[in-house]
Amino acid sequence: MRNEKAVEHIRSYRHNPNYIQSIEFDLSKVKLSTSMQEVVDASDYLILAIPSAFVDPTFREQKLANMGGKIVFSAIKGMINEYHSIPARYLHKEFRIPYDSIGLICGPCHAEEVAKEQLSYLTIACPDREKAEAIASSLACRYLKTSVSEDVFGTEIAAILKNVYAVAAGICHGIGYGDNFQAVLISNAMQEMSRFIDAVHGVHRETNSSPYLGDLLVTAYSPYSRNRTFGTMVGKGYSVKWATIEMNMVAEGYYAVQGIREMNKKFQVDMPIMQAVYNVLYEKISPVVEMRILADKLS
Repeated sequence: MRNEKAVEHIRSYRHNPNYIQSIEFDLSKVKLSTSMQEVVDASDYLILAIPSAFVDPTFREQKLANMGGKIVFSAIKGMINEYHSIPARYLHKEFRIPYDSIGLICGPCHAEEVAKEQLSYLTIACPDREKAEAIASSLACRYLKTSVSEDVFGTEIAAILKNVYAVAAGICHGIGYGDNFQAVLISNAMQEMSRFIDAVHGVHRETNSSPYLGDLLVTAYSPYSRNRTFGTMVGKGYSVKWATIEMNMVAEGYYAVQGIREMNKKFQVDMPIMQAVYNVLYEKISPVVEMRILADKLS
């Protein structure tokens, strides 16, 4: 953790003062540090959970060494917009980490439910199945079930896009669209996601399974979803700035839609939902007008 006061608070009171404060840590199993380099040097496996907007600035500031030989799993669910890159590609290029040492941790899984010990599922993806199984085994417990996949690119793109579509679901909810429309919106979002993933990384995958469809559904519908909440506020008339201030949390979909749009300039996939979200957030087109136009394109 970068905040020394937060570290001292956890050491004294065994809970994070900023997030899910009701959860108590077993300090015998946690080594706290404010030095990223110290953590890197002490670890064989690393899990990155930095919001995507701050990944590159954080690494630029820290100037980490010895990353190339580490096994790195990403829990980042957004684009590295400085390079219009997904996290796996960024880690490979920035630190020369081989792709078979880069993995992804994805849902469907909300931290709030894990903290409450409610049954949740994780998919651990890595080209090297043994490395995925090592992380899956370490994370599995009574209330957290894990499975493995080799589809890092597909699951990572799905994890990014589901936040964009959750923003769309929130915008429509904020405007006043009901459950019938939301069902059509999300079924079309799933088709849009599948088209884009296949264009970017054309291997066979079942996108109706948990890490693709399941993660999309929970993010689009859950009251815990930051992206849906952010979209709802925008749909109700909040500006992006004020919605972000009010939430006091990062909505990855806001940053992701810009990066996905840039990526799609190469692939030219038909993505009307993504484009509608971009138009509302970045072109400042009225949510009511934009979603009315989108509604005529859905089926």
